[in-house]
Amino acid sequence: MAYSKLVKPGQRIRLDDLDTAEDGGLSKEEGKQLSAELSTRLGELQELMFAARETALLVVLQGRDTGGKDGVAKCLMRAMHAPSCRVVSFKAPTPDELARDFLWRVHREVPAKGFCTIFNRSHYEDVLVVRVRRLAPEKVWRPRYDRINDFERLLVENGTIVLKFFLHISREEQEKRLLDREKDPVKAWKLNVEDWKDRSLWDSYTKAYEEALRRCSTEEAPWRIVPADRKWFRDLAIIEAVGDALEPFRVRWMDRLERMSRETRRELEEYRRSMGQQAQESAGV
Repeated sequence: MAYSKLVKPGQRIRLDDLDTAEDGGLSKEEGKQLSAELSTRLGELQELMFAARETALLVVLQGRDTGGKDGVAKCLMRAMHAPSCRVVSFKAPTPDELARDFLWRVHREVPAKGFCTIFNRSHYEDVLVVRVRRLAPEKVWRPRYDRINDFERLLVENGTIVLKFFLHISREEQEKRLLDREKDPVKAWKLNVEDWKDRSLWDSYTKAYEEALRRCSTEEAPWRIVPADRKWFRDLAIIEAVGDALEPFRVRWMDRLERMSRETRRELEEYRRSMGQQAQESAGV
């Protein structure tokens, strides 16, 4: 069962019509048990990907503040082969980055074949926060939808699996999490007055997200909407989707690893024969 909603190319999405507290008919305990099982599968598949070095994986996490981007990244990292996986967070661009095209800082962070990169926010900030906060005129940000689609198509054509998740949280749940954060001495460091300012722009962000989902959900790199009010269900939905995206490659990767193993054994046998011959020659046989 797909616990996230796949956005079809060109599909118009009305976020207010989607349930942010979806549970898939599962209890929290059932969901966590299923997550553990699917995490094992994900770990196996991602390690095969790393060993085969034919495919890369890019996971893009977008969503409103407190939607759970950090939590999802941690969840995925726990399931994956850690040395081959990393998280990249995109903040406000530096002067050096602003002096270049908007995709420059993003393109240099994409994963090499065999590796996984998780984007905590991404190139979509350039059609979201830039648009809503009017950091650039419309004639600058509007053409970026097509540039983003071209960029992601390029990645896919070169062997990268691109998975994009919008973490869909309700306004009420966000407020609760922001208030809880203030009370938690361990998490209070995350407090940011900009989070509260953005709440006054909720409707504008909704409109921006809906257009990004419609314009940039392609056959090569579709968007998936993940209900994020229930943290356990959010994690389950993403673990399932990532594993499902990798599963079709299992046989291909295993075949490649078997070929690599045969070649390695052949080289090892040749090495042992040559060493044996050298030993015989040294012994004067």
